[in-house]
Order: sequence, then structure tokens, then C-alpha cells
Amino acid sequence: MYAIIRTGGKQYKVQAGDVVQVDKLEQKLGAEFDINEILMVGGESTHVGQPLVKGAKVTVVVTKQARTKKEIVFKKKRRQGYRKFATHKQEFTELFVKAISLDGKTTKTDATPNVVDVDAKRMEAATARVAARKDRAANKNKGEEVVKKAAKKAVAKKKVAKKTVKKTAKKATAKKKVAKKTSKKA
Repeated sequence: MYAIIRTGGKQYKVQAGDVVQVDKLEQKLGAEFDINEILMVGGESTHVGQPLVKGAKVTVVVTKQARTKKEIVFKKKRRQGYRKFATHKQEFTELFVKAISLDGKTTKTDATPNVVDVDAKRMEAATARVAARKDRAANKNKGEEVVKKAAKKAVAKKKVAKKTVKKTAKKATAKKKVAKKTSKKA
């Protein structure tokens, strides 16, 4: 059995077990309520409303109250120097269709609604980010001491390497001078 419901000036086709995003409804998270604006009920027999089907109802559970992704609103009139830029997030309510009933016949689902509290998730993520930042800051101070010691060792190695390079360069120049002197004598 399926039903066509009307909410927020829009129509949605729903079946038991479906999850639907509709315009924001003033209901609490996890609340179960009935939608009575049923335009049509279909299945084995079809009932079309005039404009609503009498005695039909759809039982839904609010699973999420949130906002959509950011949409860009850009307006421009060419050759007029007119440009406007804005963004928009639309608020929505996510509904889990639990049952559809008409004249004593009811279609239910065995699935359970998955209620998600978006604000609580956002707060958990924020506290996790703050804790991670504090850990990095604490480890950075410890790490700086280790890095300083490693840097000192690296500088010492570079000095030793420079000394050996200078010594080998001096030996090479001394050999060239000896070679020039012997070639002049010959």
C-alpha cells in the first residue's frame, strides 16, 4: 500500500518503511504523529480524495531536524554593474513512515526509525577537535625538545662534514701545485 501525502505545499509518494525529507515541521526529534492530508491511497484498490481521502492517515516518526547543504544564490544584470552574492541553507525535517491506514486496513513496517540528533553530533565533533588541538599543543612542547637535540646533532654532523671537505680540498690543491711544479721542471 502506498499513499500520496501533502505537507508544506508539496506532495510526496510514501510507503511504509520510507524515509522522506519534507519542509521543516514544528515537531520534536523522535516524536510520532499522524499526517491526515492524504490525497490518494493506492495498492490493491485505489482511493482518490475529493480533495482528501476520508479516514486515511499516515503515521510518521521524526528522525532528523537539520539544514541542507549550502546553496549559492548569485544574481547579475549584465552591463549594469549589478552583482549580488548570497548563500542559503534550507531547514528540513526527515520523516520515517511507520504505517499507512485506511478504513481499518493498515500496512506497517518491521524496520525501526534511526533517530539522529545533528546538534549533539556537531557538539561531539567540536569537543573532539578541541581535545585534539590541546593534545597537539602538549606534544609539540615535548617534541620541540627532541627536535632541538636532533637539530644540534645535525649541525654537529654538518660541521664535521665541512671540515673533512675542506681537508680533502686542501690536499687536492696541494697535489695540483706539486704536479704543476714537476711539469715546469720537465
